[in-house]
Amino acid sequence: TLRQDKECQRQLRRIISSFLLRRTKSQVLDELPEKEDIVRLVEMSNEETCAYEVMRSAAEKMLDESSSINIATLAEITKLREAACSMSLVNKKWPGVSSKVTEFISLATEIIEGGNRALVFSQFTSFFAQIKTEIDTQLGTDCYFYLDGSTPLKKREEMVKRFQQGEKKLFLISLKAGGLGLNLTGANYVIHLDPWWNPAIEQQATDRAYRIGQKQNVTIYHLISEHTIEEKILRLHKKKKDLADALLADSNISHGLTLEDLKMLIHD
Repeated sequence: TLRQDKECQRQLRRIISSFLLRRTKSQVLDELPEKEDIVRLVEMSNEETCAYEVMRSAAEKMLDESSSINIATLAEITKLREAACSMSLVNKKWPGVSSKVTEFISLATEIIEGGNRALVFSQFTSFFAQIKTEIDTQLGTDCYFYLDGSTPLKKREEMVKRFQQGEKKLFLISLKAGGLGLNLTGANYVIHLDPWWNPAIEQQATDRAYRIGQKQNVTIYHLISEHTIEEKILRLHKKKKDLADALLADSNISHGLTLEDLKMLIHD
C-alpha cells in the first residue's frame, strides 16, 4: 500500500506510463452528448435502520478487535452492503419490501412513463431476484431483459440485439457480467442499485450506454441508502480517483484499501 510516498509513486508511474492514455473520453469524443451523474439518497424505514445499526455495531466490534483484513471481516462488510440494499438478503424472515426496491420502482416508473429506457446494474444477483419480483408485480412481466454471469453467450447477444432494436424498456445486468463488450446505446438512463468498490468498474458499466453511437443525453442514477456503508464507499471512490489523478499529475497522494479504511466504513 502506498502511503504518501512520492518515490514509490514515481516508480509506479514509470512502470505504467507506456500503457496510459492520458486523454479523457470528454477530450477525444467531442461528439458524445451530455452526461449527468445523480446520487439519489434512499431513506430506510425505522425498522431497517434499527436492524442495520445492530449489524453495524457487531461488525465494528469485530473490526476493532482485528489486526488485519481477513475473510471474517470481509464477510461482515459484505453483509452490511447487502443489508443496505435489502434487509431480507441477510434475514430471510424479514417482512415487506425494502426501501431501496420501492425507490427503484418509483424511479423506473418515472423513466418508462417519460418514454425513456434504462440499464440497471447491481453486484448482487440475489438483490436482482427481489427487483424482478417487484417489476413483475408493478410494471409488468415483459418490460425487461435480465443478464448475469450464467447467461449463455448466444442468448446474451440476442438480448442485446433486441434491446438495441427498441424492444423492452429496462435491461437488468449483473455488474460483474456486464462491464465489458456490450453496446447498449438504446438506453439513455443508467441506474446503479449499489456502489461497487472500484469506481472504474461502475464507469465501464455506465459506458455500455455512454459510448460512440449514443445520440441522447445520458443520466446516471446511483441509489445510495442513507447513513449506511454505501455513503462511505462513495468516499473511497474519491480516494481511488485521487490516486489515479496523482499518477498522472505527479502529485503526492495515494490510498489503498486498509483495515483503517474498513473501520471508517462502519464506524458511526
